[in-house]
Amino acid sequence: MKNVIVIGGGPAGMIAAGIAAKNGNKTILIEKNEKLGKKLYITGKGRCNLTNASDPETLIKNITGNPYFLYSAFYTFTSQDTMEFFEKLGVRLKVERGNRVFPVSDKSSDIIKALERYLKINKVDVILKKEVDDIIIENKLIKGVHTKDNKLYLCDNLIIATGGLSYPVTGSTGDGYRFAKKAGHNVTKLYPSIVPLVSEEKWCSELQGLTLKNVSINLKVGGKTIYKDFGEMLFTHFGVSGPIILSASRFIIDKIDKKPQIIIDVKPSLNEKELDNRILRDFKKYKNKAFKNSLSELLPKKLIPVIIKLSEIDENKQVNEITKEERKKLVYTLKNITINIKSTRDFSEAVITAGGVDVNDIEPSTMKSKIIDNLSFAGEVIDTDGFTGGFNLQIAFSTGYLAGNNI
Repeated sequence: MKNVIVIGGGPAGMIAAGIAAKNGNKTILIEKNEKLGKKLYITGKGRCNLTNASDPETLIKNITGNPYFLYSAFYTFTSQDTMEFFEKLGVRLKVERGNRVFPVSDKSSDIIKALERYLKINKVDVILKKEVDDIIIENKLIKGVHTKDNKLYLCDNLIIATGGLSYPVTGSTGDGYRFAKKAGHNVTKLYPSIVPLVSEEKWCSELQGLTLKNVSINLKVGGKTIYKDFGEMLFTHFGVSGPIILSASRFIIDKIDKKPQIIIDVKPSLNEKELDNRILRDFKKYKNKAFKNSLSELLPKKLIPVIIKLSEIDENKQVNEITKEERKKLVYTLKNITINIKSTRDFSEAVITAGGVDVNDIEPSTMKSKIIDNLSFAGEVIDTDGFTGGFNLQIAFSTGYLAGNNI
């Protein structure tokens, strides 16, 4: 039996502590917040998209940061294992669009309560409202941790599962990176990811609150397409957000200086000729009206003034006076709304942190440090991340399982 300390009471830390204790180790879980799973509580808009019901190969395809590092983790503790784990703890689950898995209740609190039950069943000593200030290293081994209230906790093994920098209000303030550096680990550059984007265009703020569904986006850097997506997006007072924008953000977090552009096609189901025919039908119907009053069947009301401005057609021009060239410009505008990206929003609005403890310093089949024998890592603190859709929580559960199971 070994004395194990886990720092961090998020999903990775909770599963790591529970598994380590189940294997017969005396395990302490130290969490700085007043309760466990604070970030988990707000994931999936409070519904908790806990995994994605896909095979390991599909999971790997949806990982944007160091996917192959997770090969062992995803094959050892699969998304099916995650689902069975929670169902055995009494949580009924459902699979929604895109293989996203949620509790039937749509309550993230049910997932947190299940993990708390698991910790209790396995007799994990949970210490809340206690912040680790430093880790103690002697002769290339972890000896214990010091907390900010000057208490010393000794251990034979330490698991760092402190999360990243995203949503700092939940306690993710980057402590784990500091501990990793002290242990001799490299920490790669950190970026807010799965994050809303700030636009150069001021007209985005005029569309604040407008959601566009079934649109396609083309993300370009230096004129070259680096990502495409289809789905839902949202305009905000600073720029753009919504599912397809958040996914796109991962590809430009380190390319902001290269002036990335997002090109939106609001009618992707129609080619240019089909869209022109559609506009002609509307123009025929509204031939005696002003241009500004002819687009209500084609576009959301809020979007019309912006499209008129971008098309450079006089809004008061009679529809029957609009030229073929002007119509062609309107078609092009609808299929090529260009937004120049100035920056991302900061960590307080990011779903996850890209970057972290260098995967070259971690053994992928055990999550153990290659530098310090009795140190392991789990979850977001590691330099690996994925798209939205349950992939990031599966990283937490799979790496947490490996870290706890290999003590």
